[in-house]
Amino acid sequence: MNKNKQHAKHVDTTEMTGMIRINSRGFGYVDIEGRDEDIEVAPELLNTALHRDIVKIVPKPKRRAGRIRGEVLEIVERAKTRFVGVLEEEQGFVFFKPDDKRCYIDFIIERGENLSAQTGDIPYGQKVAVELTRWSSPKKNPLAKIVEVLGPVGTHETAMHSIVAEQGFDWNFPHEVEREAETIEKNNEEFFNKEVARRRDFRGIPTFTIDPADAKDFDDAISVRTLENGHIEIGVHIADVSAYLQTEGPMDKEAQKRGTSIYLVDRTIPMLPEALSNNLCSLIPHQDRLGFSAVFEMSLEGEVYSHWFGEVVIHSDRRFSYQEAQEILTAGKGELFTELKTADTIARALREKRFANGSIGFETDEIKFELDEAGRPISAFRKERLDTMKMIEDLMLLANREVATWIANENEKKQSKGVFVWRVHDSPKADRIQELSLFLRALGYTLPHKDGLVNAQDLNALFKEIEGTPEQEMIETATVRSMAKAIYTTKNIGHFGLAFDYYTHFTSPIRRYPDVMVHRIVKSHLAGKPAHGAQAFAWHDRMCAKSSEREVAAMEAERDSIKLKQVEYLEQHIGEEFDGVITGINDWGIFVEEHGTMAEGLVRTSSLRDDFYELADHGFRLEGTKNKKTLSLGDKVRVKLKSVDIERKTIDWELLENLNH
Repeated sequence: MNKNKQHAKHVDTTEMTGMIRINSRGFGYVDIEGRDEDIEVAPELLNTALHRDIVKIVPKPKRRAGRIRGEVLEIVERAKTRFVGVLEEEQGFVFFKPDDKRCYIDFIIERGENLSAQTGDIPYGQKVAVELTRWSSPKKNPLAKIVEVLGPVGTHETAMHSIVAEQGFDWNFPHEVEREAETIEKNNEEFFNKEVARRRDFRGIPTFTIDPADAKDFDDAISVRTLENGHIEIGVHIADVSAYLQTEGPMDKEAQKRGTSIYLVDRTIPMLPEALSNNLCSLIPHQDRLGFSAVFEMSLEGEVYSHWFGEVVIHSDRRFSYQEAQEILTAGKGELFTELKTADTIARALREKRFANGSIGFETDEIKFELDEAGRPISAFRKERLDTMKMIEDLMLLANREVATWIANENEKKQSKGVFVWRVHDSPKADRIQELSLFLRALGYTLPHKDGLVNAQDLNALFKEIEGTPEQEMIETATVRSMAKAIYTTKNIGHFGLAFDYYTHFTSPIRRYPDVMVHRIVKSHLAGKPAHGAQAFAWHDRMCAKSSEREVAAMEAERDSIKLKQVEYLEQHIGEEFDGVITGINDWGIFVEEHGTMAEGLVRTSSLRDDFYELADHGFRLEGTKNKKTLSLGDKVRVKLKSVDIERKTIDWELLENLNH
C-alpha cells in the first residue's frame, strides 16, 4: 500500500496533448510525443472523445497494472464529424447507430431534418451518413443531422458507398468542380497547341506505359533510347496535372480536400474528375499528351551521368499491362522488347544498389477478387508480383529521389530556405523494435538490435531467412507495423525504409495531391522563383498534414473493402475446413489467417474446451493450465469456419488441430 502511494507521487500530472485511439471496448490510448508509453483513458473519463481525435489530457495518479491512466480534459480537434450507420426509433426518438464499433455511443437525430420523424420518411434499416452537430456532455447523447441516404443494408453498392463515406470521402464531385472540368475539356485544343509550342518534344522517341490491366488513369510513361555516346536516355514522363489545375480553383480545392484517389476492390474513387483523370491528363496510347518529366542519361549499371527536369509533350506508342510486358520480356521478343529489356536491366541495377545501401525489402502479397454482376465474390486469388512491377517501381523511385536531391542541392546552392514537400520515413521507435524482437524470438528467429536500435541490413537478413516459410507474411506484416508511418512534411529527415537522404512523391499527380504540390514547386525553381517565406511554409505544412491524414483514411477504406469481400466469400463456405496460421493472441482468443483468402478471424478462448488456457511468454503463446498444450504465434493450424458477420466484417473459426504438434 505504501509502495503504491509512493509510486503515485511520481506520476507527472502536467496537461498533455495527443491523438487518442479508442478500441471496441471503449478504452482510449493517447500517444504523447516524446513518451515511450501511451496513456490509457477509461470509458468514463473520455469526456466525449472519439477515435483519432486530438485531445488534451491529464495523467491520473492512480495506475492500473503498471500503466499510467489519464482523463480527457478537452477536445482540441475532431478527427471527423461524419459517420455511417443505420437509424432506429425508440420512444419517439430517432437514434443513429454507428457502424464503427469504436464509436461507443448512439446519436440522436435532430428534429426538423428532411428525413426526421416529423415527416414520417425515416429510412429505417437503410444506411445513412450523418454529421455530428453537437455533443455538450458525456452524460448526454450527441446530436446529428442526416446528410445522405446511402441505400439499403446488404447490397454491394451501399457497402462500397458506406466504406467511402465512413472515411470522410465524397462519392461524387460538386457541380462546380464538374463544370470546371467540362470547361477545361472543351477549351483543351487551343490550350494544348499553345503549350506544345513552348515545350521540349519527346514525340518520336519509343515511349510506353505499364499499368494494371484494369487501370484507366495513366500517370507515368517511360521513354528509352540509346544516345550517340553509348549512354542510355531514360525518360520518366509524368502527367502534367498542374498545367490544367488552376491554383485554388474549385477543382484544386476539391483535390486538396480528397488528397488522394481511393482504390476499392471493384472501382476507383478518383481525386480528379474523369475528364482529367481518365482523359486529358492520362497518358493514353497514340495520343499527344502534356508531361512533366525527369530525364536521365545513364549506364546499364544504373549510374546517373546527368539529369534534366522540365515540361514536355509526349506520345505513348503502347499501353502495356504488367502481364503483357512480362510476357514479352520472358519470351525475349515482341513489340518494344529492346526498350523493355533496357529499362528492366537498369531497374535491376538500381534495385541492387538500393538494397546494398540499406533499403528494406518489403514485398507483401495482395488479395484480388473476381466479382459477379451483383458485386458478390466468386473467387479469391493472390496477386502475382511480376518483375515488370518492380521495374516500374524502381524507375519511379529513381525519379522521386533525383527530384528531391536536386531541390536539396538548389536550396543549398542558393543558400535559401525554399519550401518543399518531402516524403519522409523516420527510424522505428526503440520500444517497437524491442517488442518485435520478442515476437520474433517466440517464432524462433533473432533480430539483432542495441536497445531498440536496428539497421536495415539486419532486417533484410531476416527477410531473406524467412523467405518461403509459412510465417513469412506474418513476420513481414509485424515488421511493417513496428515501423514509423511515412508522411509528407516540409522538414526533411530522410527515408529510413528506402535508405534515401532525400525523397519525395513526384510521379503520381493524377491520384495524389502532394505530387501536384511538388510539380508546382519544381516548376517555380525552374522559373527562378522558388516558393519561400512563412506563409508558404504554413500553407504547405497544413496541406502535408492533411494529405498524410487522407492517405491513411484511403488505405483504411481500401482495407475495409477487401475485408468485406473476404467475409462475403467465406460466407459461402461455412462449415468447411481450412489451413491457416496463428497471427495474433490475446486474452479472449487467437487470430488465424486462412491461407487462400488471407482472411483473418478469431478462435475464441472460450471455445477451447479441452483445458483452461492462459497467456504466456509475453503474450505470444497460450498455454493450457493442466495439459500444458500450447498455441503459439506462427503455428500452423486446421480450423473450421463457424460463422461470419458481414456487417461487422468478422469471422469466427473453430480450432480443429494444431499442425505444429
